[in-house]
Amino acid sequence: MEYFVIGERELVLGFMLAGVKGQAASNRQEALQAFQLMTGQSTSAGAPVGVDRPKVLILTEDVADMLSSEVRSWQMEGKAPLIVEIPGLEGHIEGRKTLTDAIREAVGIQV
Repeated sequence: MEYFVIGERELVLGFMLAGVKGQAASNRQEALQAFQLMTGQSTSAGAPVGVDRPKVLILTEDVADMLSSEVRSWQMEGKAPLIVEIPGLEGHIEGRKTLTDAIREAVGIQV
């Protein structure tokens, strides 16, 4: 499995139409359970740790906010899967940096 998405039900269904597996999460508990399963931190639902883990884990901004400490901790460890945040169905959350903004800040130039 290359990609896995965790987010709103409709967004997950859209990704599934494109062949990307996912898990809908409407609250912190659902999001945390899916996150732990995909990062190999949990064996719930009978899935063995480390089996069929994605290389890229796509989280909506809402889910990333619900799991901010877990996501930050995972990213600091530098393990796979790579976590990518995308806007949810209602668009970009006000006050959050976009990927383009982060790249501009890191590189120091505007294109």
